Amino acid sequence: METKQLQQELFNQLKRTLPVHISLVDELCSLLDMSADSAYRRIRGEKPIMLSELKRICEHYHLSLDQLLQLKNDSVLFRAPGITNGSLSFRSYMEEMLAQFRYFNSFDQGDIYYLCKDAPFWYFYLFPEMASFKTFFWCKTINNEPALADKLFSLREFPFEECFLLGQQILAEHGRLNTVELWNLESINSTINQMAYYRDAGIFKSKDDLFAVADSFIRMLDHLQAQAVQGKKLAQPGAGTGRPMGAIQFYINELILGNNTILLNLDGKMTSMITYSVFNYLMTQDERFSAKAFETFNTLLSRSTLVSRVGEKDRNRFFNTLRDKVNKLREG
Repeated sequence: METKQLQQELFNQLKRTLPVHISLVDELCSLLDMSADSAYRRIRGEKPIMLSELKRICEHYHLSLDQLLQLKNDSVLFRAPGITNGSLSFRSYMEEMLAQFRYFNSFDQGDIYYLCKDAPFWYFYLFPEMASFKTFFWCKTINNEPALADKLFSLREFPFEECFLLGQQILAEHGRLNTVELWNLESINSTINQMAYYRDAGIFKSKDDLFAVADSFIRMLDHLQAQAVQGKKLAQPGAGTGRPMGAIQFYINELILGNNTILLNLDGKMTSMITYSVFNYLMTQDERFSAKAFETFNTLLSRSTLVSRVGEKDRNRFFNTLRDKVNKLREG
């Protein structure tokens, strides 16, 4: 492929990554500090792009030169949001997640596909008690924050109200997307194990705190089951109606657990997100990778049971089994 064609392909690919209402020319003018005429000449391939300009474009839009040059290798470019900022506070992590979901909703059509090894992060922010516990656990046990090193979990002492409000905003943004979720009976086990560990290690300050979190967990499952019954997202309790809510297809897979993987189709543009370091995500818009990930996801769907709007018996059995697991936490 000649240099002019490569340059045109660069801008064609860049255009495909942008929401349809955003002007590529305006983006280039702002990013490269140039006139509209200069931007158009580069897009048409009439003026060669400078290496410094190419570097800035690839860094800003997270593009892979291997892919642009159509190099036939197995390299895939991933983004790791927050990795260059050192140790982020948990609140900052949630703010970045909120900004990401707002970006997803800047597209006209957004569909999200979630392979749930664990329950999706945002659902834990449906109710304040579970939100408080999960925030405390992630900050103390995963992020190893010194301020929590010798602390016991108490709802009164650690309400994490700012994180709960951020979680509510993330839920609201997530609620606008159409979703396909693939669950397994193991999908809540990590949270069950976290609560059992804190119970057995005496990290819950009182049994009342344990029971309140367990009650919140049950209400979360009730909410998810209600969504599955209706086949659409429901506004979080107390939030009112507001914006239109997205559809949800809820599947149960009894064979394969997999890992936490999020796949997105945004106006026909595919993005893949996979977990690392417990709750962080690597992201790529590599078309080859996303095509392979979607192929695997659809294979799993074909071997799974749809329980949203249909499959009442399977749906009730699934959620009742999950509730039984939670209720056993009270027995320790």
